[in-house]
Amino acid sequence: MTRPQTHLSLAAGLALAGALALATLALAAGDAPKRASAKLQSPDSKVSGSVHFTQEAGGLHVVADVSGVTPGMHGIHVHENGVCTPPDFKSAGGHFNPGKTPHACMPTDPRHAGDFGNITVAADGKGHLDFMLAGATLSGDASVIGKSIVLHAGQDDCTTQPSGNSGDRLACGVIK
Repeated sequence: MTRPQTHLSLAAGLALAGALALATLALAAGDAPKRASAKLQSPDSKVSGSVHFTQEAGGLHVVADVSGVTPGMHGIHVHENGVCTPPDFKSAGGHFNPGKTPHACMPTDPRHAGDFGNITVAADGKGHLDFMLAGATLSGDASVIGKSIVLHAGQDDCTTQPSGNSGDRLACGVIK
């Protein structure tokens, strides 16, 4: 009686292994995520926003919207850790930099994959940014998924190493 059960267990195991292999091949063949997003939050809940990423042929299409922010230019970057612990968001780590390149703002190349530069916030406290980001993806070593997006209190000067001297971290969100 144990022999038929053994053969049945072996057949079930082989079928499961085959299904897992097919699933792995499907992911490798292009079933990578096409979209990701992050919701920005701040400790005082005055600053909020969202950042959306769409994988396209030329890179990542990034659209960011913020509100409740003081008017002016504010650094905005992808940071290496997908952790946003208030109140200072230092848990997000440094800028996402898989290529080990110097900090700079777009369109300068080379630069960190996470260097967006600045978002301009109007008098009403709202800012909008819409651009194509080369050097980052939604899969593989350059994936932004599982990282965080950080909005800074000050303007990125685009030259100070390693982070552009953007000041405190106002808001943070994990990219999912």
